[in-house]
Amino acid sequence: MSTTSVVDLDLSGRTAMVTGAASGIGRVCAQRLAAAGADVLVVDVDEAAARDTAEALGGRAVAADLADPDAVEALDAAVDVLVNNAGLQFVAPLPEFPPERFTYLQRVMVEAPFRLARRVLPHMYERGWGRIVNISSVHGLIASPYKSAYVTAKHALEGLSKTIALEGAGRGVTSNCVNPAFVRTPLVDKQIADQAAAHGIPEAEVIEKIMLERTAIKKLIDPGDVVELVAYLCTPAADLITGASIALDGGWTAH
Repeated sequence: MSTTSVVDLDLSGRTAMVTGAASGIGRVCAQRLAAAGADVLVVDVDEAAARDTAEALGGRAVAADLADPDAVEALDAAVDVLVNNAGLQFVAPLPEFPPERFTYLQRVMVEAPFRLARRVLPHMYERGWGRIVNISSVHGLIASPYKSAYVTAKHALEGLSKTIALEGAGRGVTSNCVNPAFVRTPLVDKQIADQAAAHGIPEAEVIEKIMLERTAIKKLIDPGDVVELVAYLCTPAADLITGASIALDGGWTAH
């Protein structure tokens, strides 16, 4: 997992909140923002993992279930950079999709980002500067079968991000979505193993023929590449980038 920094970013004196920050993209993102000088709030449902991550980067761990509105409302609102990263997947045909799982995904991946933005925007407006970066997905731009809850949530996140961008325009606040395809994280590694077992094929074949079938570049994305895009969106050079959805998908959406 690459953590090489290529974007010149200085967040000294800023506070950043990263949700789902105990592993995967969130963990690397928290590390990157801390390296840029930010005081990082590591938010995750896994308290022990959040504490380990925070201790490693000198940040603050906050255990919170983002499906619980009260837990979200209790989070610190004095935040200059908000990275809405927390998410989960559930795969099933629509007639068999459990409604409670659909609702749970919307709470974590749509309602929580809304509530967090609602809380942190007054602080950002007061300071005249703020960055909201939503880790969306290629599935925020297109759909795939059997992922109704995830696709719905990511499409909703895209709309929320654009609305925040319009409201924050002229107040120093930008809001953007980063839209990666499959990123090499523990979550995706588990999906690869499950698919290999289900189909009776090697994991390499799962990656190439199932996960990357629609991409032009047959390669899983490194979390560090996603994070460098997040870092760039926090720099002065990105002051005019807002309301955007930036695909990092190996050409998937070019079809």
